Amino acid sequence: MNRTMQLLSLRDVASQINSGGDLDSTLRQLVRVSCQHTDWTLGSIMSIDMSQGYAYVVARHDPTLLQRPLSDRWELASSPAVIALQRNEPIYIRDVRESEYSGYRMESYERDYRTVLVMPMSCRDFEGRPMVLSVVSRHIKEVGDEDLAFLGMIIHLGAIAVEREHQLEAQRLAAERLQQALRVHTTLLEHVLAEGSVSSLSLMVGSLLPSPLVAVDFAANQVIAGRSPDATMFDDASWQNAVAGVLSSQISKTCRDTLNSSVRTPVNLFLDDGTRHFTFKAQIEPLTVDHELVGALVLFAVAPSLSELDQLMLESAKFALSVQMMRSVIRFRFETRTQTELFFEVIERRWRDANDVLQRAQRLDIHLNAPQQMIVVDFSDGAKKHANAPSHFHHNASRILQRAGMDATVIAIDKGLVCLVPFEGEKGAEKITKVMRRITDDLMHYLSVEPIVLASSCCTTLNDYPVAWERCRRMIDIARSFGRTGPLSGQDFGPMPMLIAAVGGEDIRAYVADSVGAMIAHDKQHGTPYLETLSTYLQVCCRSQACADAMGVHVTTLRYRLTRIQELFDIDVETPERRFAIELAIRLQNVMGS
Repeated sequence: MNRTMQLLSLRDVASQINSGGDLDSTLRQLVRVSCQHTDWTLGSIMSIDMSQGYAYVVARHDPTLLQRPLSDRWELASSPAVIALQRNEPIYIRDVRESEYSGYRMESYERDYRTVLVMPMSCRDFEGRPMVLSVVSRHIKEVGDEDLAFLGMIIHLGAIAVEREHQLEAQRLAAERLQQALRVHTTLLEHVLAEGSVSSLSLMVGSLLPSPLVAVDFAANQVIAGRSPDATMFDDASWQNAVAGVLSSQISKTCRDTLNSSVRTPVNLFLDDGTRHFTFKAQIEPLTVDHELVGALVLFAVAPSLSELDQLMLESAKFALSVQMMRSVIRFRFETRTQTELFFEVIERRWRDANDVLQRAQRLDIHLNAPQQMIVVDFSDGAKKHANAPSHFHHNASRILQRAGMDATVIAIDKGLVCLVPFEGEKGAEKITKVMRRITDDLMHYLSVEPIVLASSCCTTLNDYPVAWERCRRMIDIARSFGRTGPLSGQDFGPMPMLIAAVGGEDIRAYVADSVGAMIAHDKQHGTPYLETLSTYLQVCCRSQACADAMGVHVTTLRYRLTRIQELFDIDVETPERRFAIELAIRLQNVMGS
């Protein structure tokens, strides 16, 4: 073939190869023109799968093809294709019937061919496998350098066309993914605008993103799981049940701790379902609205880097979930603010019409017209601060009361909670004690110290709530002064603190000051032991010798001190009434001083 004919042939080859509409058509055209313009009888293009050990025929040209099955899979051990790829040069087999390649040798008799030429192609199929072009001749064909160069030029034109198809396919996939991302964004926003639930939105997000995920709603204290991150450990149903139950608090706490520490790299999520310990590698993404943390999205099996479109879908999912969760936060704040305002209106006696208060309370699910008692939860000053802590603790307490079978109302107050529970008398006392313990343990899981938790007396009318509230607040003050936390009752302090709580701190201080205040001031100023002497004297029932022995002084010294006490402070303990009053004042002073 002269040079002019070769150029014209190449022009025709380029036109025919480019006429293909997809990769399969392009490959079929390439093998066809390779045979027609180079005087080869048959041809095929094979993809080489090194891992499987086979060569697969992806395009074939056989103008004399009979209706019979042909092998589309060749073992690489019986094919020269691997050698052509490894050497990156053509493999020429002058007479295949005398060659070492058994596969070709057997087929050459079936399909009647002699010479084989295998040439590597500098391109790959859609699965990333390298390809080779194989052409055969029915008669023994001599191949020179010019023939190889011409066929190599055809293959090079075909490789350009294949690369073009790869680019077009990549563009088509990118366009489809972009359309999918836009559809996902639109679908999620429509769900949010339709005021769907966080649970249904989380399941929708889980079906759209490639990674298994768990959505954590801090406001509603809710953890929603999608697909299982490990099918060998959990199926989807058991994983969702475990996450909603025993794993809920563990996942929620890990998310809070991780987001508070500003860690965004994948973390080890340590979990325990009660029967086994296991760890998942996860990435925790914050869900925020106006820089306020409302939840978290836990992604499992995350690739080192997400594609731009996957990242776009993730951001759309985070935005939709954040908006949906913020609605829960706003709804919670409105409801709790209204409940809290009504509760303080009652305990501060700022109401005028009892019927109006009872009707408003009924609309807010507060049953003030039935016998109730308050479980007051006070967060200690040393408690750690958490975003959305009031809503989180509110939902935790509500869940504990619900599990205990109590139709209760939980009201959020500043640095605490008030749980209004039905009064059941003595039969409900044990249940109340257990609930107080569970609330303490649950909050201790998130705070650095135990809260103070105590129950009030029964409240049957509106006027009972201010009295019970004041008594609870006094008991909390006493508990703080004694360094006590956790579930408490009046019996934990003895009669003196109870008396202080019942009467009030200011009245007790005034009584102590009138009774022994001058003596206390004198002892501080002059270093005298008059208060200690009088206290010991009363403790031993006014027996002089016993008091002197207890203090380690001579009885004459004791009598002198008692005389000075009467002279200086006009304190006489000879009468039972006066003796009781002074002893009570001293005991109250000791309790308040401690």
